[in-house]
Amino acid sequence: MARTTLSSTKIVEAAVQVADEGGLTAVSMRNVGRRLGVEAMSLYHHVANKEALLDQLADWVFTRIALPTVGDPWRPAMAARAESARTVLAAHPWALGLVESRRTPGPGLLHHHDTVLGCLRAGGFSVALASQAFAAIDAYVYGFVLTEQSLPFEAGEDAGEFVAAVDLPLAEYPHLAEMVGELVVGGDYRFADQFDDGLALVLDGLERRLADA
Repeated sequence: MARTTLSSTKIVEAAVQVADEGGLTAVSMRNVGRRLGVEAMSLYHHVANKEALLDQLADWVFTRIALPTVGDPWRPAMAARAESARTVLAAHPWALGLVESRRTPGPGLLHHHDTVLGCLRAGGFSVALASQAFAAIDAYVYGFVLTEQSLPFEAGEDAGEFVAAVDLPLAEYPHLAEMVGELVVGGDYRFADQFDDGLALVLDGLERRLADA
C-alpha cells in the first residue's frame, strides 16, 4: 500500500469530512488519522493538537466564503458575502458553532474580517458604524442559518402539510392564524425564501444610518 503523504491541508480536509459526517464532536486526532489511513501520532508532525486543528477548521470555513474587493459598492458586496456565508454554513452545519468561538484566529479569518471592514470603510462607514454593520449582518445570517437547521420539517417538505399535521389551535392565536392562512396554507411557502427580504431589511437600516451619519 502506498504511504499517505501528510500535510496540514490534507489533515484539515479530512477533518472537514469527519465533521460533515459526524458533527464537530466526531473530530479527533484518532478519527482524522483513521480517515487518512494513518496513526493519530502521525498528525502531530503537522498539527500541534486538537485545539489547533479546530482553529484550522474555523479558518477553512472563512476561506470558503466569497469576499468582495475593497472599493466595491458596499451594499451589493455585503449582500453577496452574506449569501455566500449562508451557503457555506448551511453546507457544513458544524461550522456555525465554531467560526466565532476560536481564541486563536488564523490568516483566513483575519483576512476575511479585514476585507469586510475595508469594504464598509471604503463605502463611507465610520469605524464604529462598520463594526456595527458587520455584526448586524452576521447576526442575521447566523440566526437565519440556525433557524433553518432547527426547523421541525425538512427543506423540501410542504409547510402547509406540516401545519395541518400538527393541528395547531390557530383560533386562539389570530395573528398567527392570519400569517399561516395568507402565507403558508395552499401556497408554496419556504422559509428559505425569506432570506433575501430579511437581509434587505438589515441593509435598508444600514443605508439609512449611513445617510444620517
